[in-house]
Amino acid sequence: MIDRWQTDNIMFLGDFNADCSYVGKKDWSSIRLRTSEVFKWLISDDTDTTVGNSDCAYDRIVVSGSKLRKWIVPKSAKVFDFQRAFKLSQEEISRARWAPSTRPWKTPISWPSTGSFQVPSRPHPERPGSPSQATSPLAPAEASGLALLAGISDGPSVSALTNGFDTPEERYQKLRKHSMDFLLFQFGLCTFKYDHTESKYNMKSFNFYIFPKPLNRTSPDVKFVCQSSSIDFLANQGFDFNKVFRNGIPYLNQEEERQLREQYDEKRCQANGLGGLDAAKPPSAVPKDQKEFIKKVVERIEDLLQNEGNAAVQLEPCTGFQRKLIYQTLSWKYPKGIHVETVETEQKERYMIISKMDEEERKRREQEKRAREQEELRDAVGFSRVIHALANSGKLVVGHNMLLDVMHTIHQFYCSLPEDFREFKELATCVFPRLLDTKLMASTQPFKEIIKNTSLAELEKRLKETPFSPPRVESAEGFPSYNTASEQLHEAGYDAYITGLCFISMANFLGSFLSPPTNHVSARSKLIEPFFNKLFLMRVMDIPYLNLQGPDLQPKRDHVLYVTFPKDWKTSDLYQLFSAFGNIHVCWIDDTSAFVSLSQPEQVQIAVNTSKYAESYRIQTYAEYHEKKEEERRQAKRKWAEDSWKEMEVKRLKTQASPFALQSRCYSICSFSTPSSVGKRSMSPIQEESITDDVEEATVQEVDLPPPGSFQEPPEEEEKQAKKLRTGEREETLGGGLKATPTRLFDVPDTW
Repeated sequence: MIDRWQTDNIMFLGDFNADCSYVGKKDWSSIRLRTSEVFKWLISDDTDTTVGNSDCAYDRIVVSGSKLRKWIVPKSAKVFDFQRAFKLSQEEISRARWAPSTRPWKTPISWPSTGSFQVPSRPHPERPGSPSQATSPLAPAEASGLALLAGISDGPSVSALTNGFDTPEERYQKLRKHSMDFLLFQFGLCTFKYDHTESKYNMKSFNFYIFPKPLNRTSPDVKFVCQSSSIDFLANQGFDFNKVFRNGIPYLNQEEERQLREQYDEKRCQANGLGGLDAAKPPSAVPKDQKEFIKKVVERIEDLLQNEGNAAVQLEPCTGFQRKLIYQTLSWKYPKGIHVETVETEQKERYMIISKMDEEERKRREQEKRAREQEELRDAVGFSRVIHALANSGKLVVGHNMLLDVMHTIHQFYCSLPEDFREFKELATCVFPRLLDTKLMASTQPFKEIIKNTSLAELEKRLKETPFSPPRVESAEGFPSYNTASEQLHEAGYDAYITGLCFISMANFLGSFLSPPTNHVSARSKLIEPFFNKLFLMRVMDIPYLNLQGPDLQPKRDHVLYVTFPKDWKTSDLYQLFSAFGNIHVCWIDDTSAFVSLSQPEQVQIAVNTSKYAESYRIQTYAEYHEKKEEERRQAKRKWAEDSWKEMEVKRLKTQASPFALQSRCYSICSFSTPSSVGKRSMSPIQEESITDDVEEATVQEVDLPPPGSFQEPPEEEEKQAKKLRTGEREETLGGGLKATPTRLFDVPDTW
């Protein structure tokens, strides 16, 4: 399984017959699935998983792999008594059996696995309220264009690293490695809601200044990269840096939120501010240089308790170590009757207030303190709540050239981007079930032939002209409006606004091909489904998009050569080397290697043969280069797996003398949790909404494209899935159809 699926994160579950007459206590020591620390058993031996009169733990859940073992939540894998839950008779369940719960996950999402399994996600009803409305994307109710990262570029270092023959996975890895240390300063959202009675769109625009300011001394203190050219660009555009750093909305990702909650939980254990210490246990020894300080504090507390006229005493500001000594001493000497609180001034000085109180007053103060903490935590999560509402809505999110936008949004507000490319795809579709990239849309038929420049500003201008019809858009009452004539480019809210205009214009243009034509195409129309979850790839010559919900395109690249050479070579040296082969195209990889594409594939072998006796350079076909990279990856994966097994086996042999202790450790935790980098994520794909006025009824006439001879055929099952995703399995709903065209109009093509 490790070789086939390239992962050791595996879950086994079902009827193991792992108890009673099938497996006795003496048998366990010879069952490697049980004795090896590689595996974690989540259903204990004393659990009854049967429906009869027996009491046996036949059904089990067993996991392996470093990730799954970390995600375990104690005591959450349990049996489900469906006879009692559904009030079934013994006859109705005579052939059934109790089974371990298959929903041990903390969250309703399907956390991206590495290919071995997937827990089905559960539909999440649409949540009403202003946050959802403020961020709802283009959809039947209210729609949004998403444009962010105003002025935050990927940097020249990344631009130099990327090349025209990157695969989608290579491009993702480069952006992940070199671009995620930048911060988002501004986040733009714009929602559009179609008014059927007046045939217009009501628009609400939002322009958020965001900055991850620390809530307190123990809050996450984010380090980030500043690029001088980006700062200079923003300054020239009139960007308000003071507004970002002084008034920017804070935010936390899921891991940071989890850590902050744990800090509050730890403080909450310090009832009355006296810490979770054993009152009967004397405090640790007070250092000599602090004894006089503590003695004076105790004297002031004694005066407070003896003097009925005084309700509280305020101590002078002191160090954190001194406050700890005070907590320890007072918890031992005065376990009840006083309340200790640490207060911070505007100058960041911290001092302590000790007050007298009874038990009722203590509880009241604790409730007030807990309410304040919850409010502080809510404020600290800040802008992340907007992104969570956007994700939970499940509606269409539109952006322009949005791969980097999606990566930053997930990385900043949810969790660190996974190293595994497949995990990123699954994570992205869990957070945003439906994405649409207007740059890819504008670069595809039927727009490709009539739109020459797909940059956002030029695209917006072109879509005002024939044959397109600009939509009628009005700002909702109380919301700012934009005038495209004055161009406020690179303000995130304005970029989001014109992204939405571009999408609406192009989507409505597709409606003109219907019979009868329609002047409004909703965000749930099948006409735009082929563009879903495909993100445009910049400067890649033969792979136009990254496919989040299917296999990526695999061009043959039989005309491409991989060339290695000395570090002092320049592009002119490569042109001179291949001067006999006509026109070439050079894509640098690093200082000593590059891809060179020839105009005639039949010349590839000739070029390879010329390097056999060369000393300073070497030429390989792209297929040889790619196979070598894949083999290196497989070997690294295999070595990692073998090392893991050897390490676990050594541990097993060391502890074989005490098998019962080992087994008790196996049972100490049971079930799964998402990793700490995700925390308690509350995002899931939304069940399809049945909106009658937004269902486009149309008959789509499809004409097959010419066979994509320049691409390798994906595996049969993947090809079926990809074909299903590309075509959207359109069904006829009306008697009419599209106007006859020589190519399939509304499909993202395999050839570019």
